[in-house]
Amino acid sequence: MAADELADFHGPHVGPPWPGRTKLTWHEPFSRASRIRVISHTCECGKTMYELCAAAGLGFVRRTDRAKRTVHETAWMLTATAADAFGQILDGKAG
Repeated sequence: MAADELADFHGPHVGPPWPGRTKLTWHEPFSRASRIRVISHTCECGKTMYELCAAAGLGFVRRTDRAKRTVHETAWMLTATAADAFGQILDGKAG
């Protein structure tokens, strides 16, 4: 496996949190759709993993905390807005 393929497999790491970063509201998962597609995800090496998800024409970010064994989601929103939130999480500007 080539190094660039390995990077794609593992996903990016979340950057360090910025001072004054945007605080996202996290909700308990609610079964709104029978199928959810994971568009992108962060590396699974940390205790917390984020996934950009799409379902029923909407997008959201799912947060899995392995240490606490919890799963939370942002509100479901336009897919482009969810992708922006996911990018801000990756940059450490939201969380």
